[in-house]
Amino acid sequence: MSTNDANFDGFSGLKIAASVSGPSDGFPVLLAHGGGQTRLAWKRVVCDLGVAGYRAIAIDLRGHGDSEWSADGAYDIGDFAADLVAISNQLDRRPALVGASLGGMAGMIAAGQLAPDSFASLTLVDIAPKMEEAGVSRVIGFMQAHINNGFASPKEAAKVIADYLPNRGERKSSGNLDRYLRRRDNGRYYWHWDPKFIETLTKSHHNDDDGRDAVLSSLSKAVSKLTLPAHLIRGGSSDMVSEDAVAHLRELVPDVHYTDIAGAGHMVVGDRNDAFCSTILTFLDQVHGKKQTL
Repeated sequence: MSTNDANFDGFSGLKIAASVSGPSDGFPVLLAHGGGQTRLAWKRVVCDLGVAGYRAIAIDLRGHGDSEWSADGAYDIGDFAADLVAISNQLDRRPALVGASLGGMAGMIAAGQLAPDSFASLTLVDIAPKMEEAGVSRVIGFMQAHINNGFASPKEAAKVIADYLPNRGERKSSGNLDRYLRRRDNGRYYWHWDPKFIETLTKSHHNDDDGRDAVLSSLSKAVSKLTLPAHLIRGGSSDMVSEDAVAHLRELVPDVHYTDIAGAGHMVVGDRNDAFCSTILTFLDQVHGKKQTL
């Protein structure tokens, strides 16, 4: 199934890039990736959803990939959430929202607080209102490590990714990895996202305990107000979402659908893509149905 490039207006008119697949009248599924990734993280998922009859829309979050960077460094969770709401308002009906990590956090705020009527369902991919500190620190540390100096070559970046994801092995220096990097005038390669994003994320993470608790509390409060079908997909080996975090989410949303994918870590989609696609299609078919019309 082929994909087409598209653009949406995010909050305050910020341009959001997207890849779209599937029939134009298919039930829309909006996919929001994790921090530091791009819409390419959903490449195979978008194709599988399109083949199944859904209208799959994978976006680059603000400041990531081909989407516009925020001139004033507006990269709080609420800013990402506002973009999701703005995009939903440009579709012909409420989409199913699928968010991984940062995209899932934005989804919690968007669907539970900002605009509950803007989405038909919410799937959280290895993210919950309660997160393990070690997992959060590992993700932020990876994104922060090369923010200033970049890489001498795509091959060096591939080695860094292989060290971060040892179960995946080293990626080739050609192909998709080049689309995650941008070569600057100094000849070095840098991740394809706004450095101001990681600065905002780092400040939030290294805030005092009361500040971090306030963030988690806001997520819990938003999730407790969800009125739409919800689904948590956890990586069986995740260092971000523990069984305790799953129990906490179930207290907030007693009827939440839950899937644990063995052999996957925090990067569920990349670790076990086939299993993820099967899981998300099962949920979407059950809750929405491929043949749903306006």
